[in-house]
Amino acid sequence: MPPASSTAATPARFAIERRRIRFLGLSLDDAIRVFFGGNAFVAVVVLTLITVFLAREGGGFFGQNLENLRIYRQAGLEYVDYIRRAESEHTALTRALARLRQDALVHELQVEKLPIAEANARLTDYDAFAGGFSDAIEPLRGFVSDLGEQASAIKTKFTVSQDQREHRAQLLAEGRTEEAAAVKIDEVDFGAEVQVLTGTLPLYRETSAEVQRQLAAAIATLPAMPTAELRGELADFQRAARTYIAGLPQVEQELAQWDWQAPVPRWQAFTRFLFGREWLTASFWQDRFGVLPLLTGSLLVSGIALALAVPLGVGAAIYVNQLASTSEQRLIKPGIEFISAFPSVVLGFFGIVFLGEHLRTLSQLPWLSWVPGFPIAERLNALTAGCLLGLIAVPTIFTLAEDALNNVPRSFREASLALGATRLQTIVRITVPAALSGIVSAVLLGFGRVIGETMVVLLCAGNRIAIPDFSEGLGVITQPVHTMTGIIAQEMGEVVRGSMHYRALFVVGLLLFVLSLAINYAAQKIVRRYRINAG
Repeated sequence: MPPASSTAATPARFAIERRRIRFLGLSLDDAIRVFFGGNAFVAVVVLTLITVFLAREGGGFFGQNLENLRIYRQAGLEYVDYIRRAESEHTALTRALARLRQDALVHELQVEKLPIAEANARLTDYDAFAGGFSDAIEPLRGFVSDLGEQASAIKTKFTVSQDQREHRAQLLAEGRTEEAAAVKIDEVDFGAEVQVLTGTLPLYRETSAEVQRQLAAAIATLPAMPTAELRGELADFQRAARTYIAGLPQVEQELAQWDWQAPVPRWQAFTRFLFGREWLTASFWQDRFGVLPLLTGSLLVSGIALALAVPLGVGAAIYVNQLASTSEQRLIKPGIEFISAFPSVVLGFFGIVFLGEHLRTLSQLPWLSWVPGFPIAERLNALTAGCLLGLIAVPTIFTLAEDALNNVPRSFREASLALGATRLQTIVRITVPAALSGIVSAVLLGFGRVIGETMVVLLCAGNRIAIPDFSEGLGVITQPVHTMTGIIAQEMGEVVRGSMHYRALFVVGLLLFVLSLAINYAAQKIVRRYRINAG
C-alpha cells in the first residue's frame, strides 16, 4: 500500500503534468475538444463540398434544357409530335387489345381445356377485329413518318451549323485566324424550312378524316368473348376508342395554332424535368429528361421495401427486447445483423437467378390468381427489388428500434406490471409509445438506406423508364420500374462530360440529396412534436 503522502500528492502531480501537456499551444482538454469538434467541422465541410459540387456540375442543365426546347420548337419537331402523340395513343389502345386476347386465350386453354390450335381458332373473329383497328392508323403513320424525316433534317442542319460555329471559335481561340475565316457556316432559315411542314395541314385533315372513318367502322361491331368479364373489358375498350376518335379533330386545331416563333418560357426548363414523363437519351428525334418516372419508381420500390421491413424489423426488435429469452436473443440478434454482411451485388444476383424466377412461377398457380398483379409477366420488377431492399433494411430498423426500446426506463415497465397490466399491455401502451421517437427515426433511416441503394434496383427492378400503371391497384407492384440511383449508375459511365445528359444525371443526384434532407427534416418535426405531446 503506497504511503499516504504519495497518494495525496498523486492528483496534484497529475494536474501539474496535465497542464504541461501541450499540442500546438493547447492544453490536453482543449486538444481533445478541438479534435472532436474538428470531426464535426470536417463533416460539415464535406457536406458543403458535395452540395457545391452537385450544384456546379448540374447547374448548367436547365440552361441547356431551355435551348434544347427552343430548337425542338423552331425545327418543327413539336409540330410533328402533335401527330405522333395521336399515333402513340392508338398504339396504347392496340396493346390493350393484345392484352385482352392473351386473357381470352388463357381462359380457353386453362378453363375450357382446349388445344392451342382450337383455342386460336375460336379467337378468329377477335383477331379480325383487332387487325382492322390496328390497320386503320396506317395512313396517319405514313404521314407522320414523312413529316418526321423533314423535321429531323431541319434539326440536323442546325446541329451542323452549331458545330461549325464551335469549330470557328476554337480556331480563333488558338489564334488561327485565316483557318477560322475559311470555315463556312450554313445558316438555317427556320421560317422557310418549317413552312414545308405547316403546308401539309390540308393533307393532314384529309388523312385524319379517313382514319376516323376507318376506326369508327372497325369498332362498330364487337366480337364475342368467352366470359362476361372479358366482354365488359372489350366494351370499355370500345368507349375508350370512341373517345380517342372524338379527340382527333383537336390535333388539327393544335396544328393550325402552332407557331414556331413562339417563345419558350424559362420555367418550362424546370417543369419539363420535374414533371416530364419520358427519359430519352441519344435519341435521333429529341432528348427528353423527365425525372417523374424515375422518382415514382424509387418511391414505389422503397414503399414495398418498407412494407416488408418495418413489421419484420420493429416486430423482431420488440420480441427480442421484451419477450425473448437470453438464448433466443443470442440466436436472433446475430442472425438479423448478419444480413447486413451480404454485399448488395450478391443480393442482386440472387434476385435475378432465384427470387424473381420463383416469384413468377409461384404467381402462375391457378389458386393464386386472386392476388393483384398475378400472374407476373416479367421476373424483374418492383416487387423483386422491393423484397430484397426490405431484407437490406431489416438490420438497420431492427438495431435502431431495439436501441430505442433499451433507452426506455426500466421503471416504466415495472410500474405498469405492478399496477396489474399484462406484459402485452405494457409493451403496447407503455414501452412502444415511450420509444416511438426512436422507432420513427429507425424507420426513416431504413427508408434512407433503401432509397439510396443502387445495385439491387439496377439488377432486379426491370429498368423500364415509365410511370407505373396505378390503375391496376396493388398489381402495380409487379411492374418493371427504373429508379434515380439506377439511372445514375447505368448511364454516368457513358456520357460526355459537360453534355446535357451529363448535367441531367447530376441534377438527379441533387434531387436525391434534397429528398434526403426533406426526409430528415420531416423526421425531426415528427419526433419533436411527439416529445411535446408526450410531455
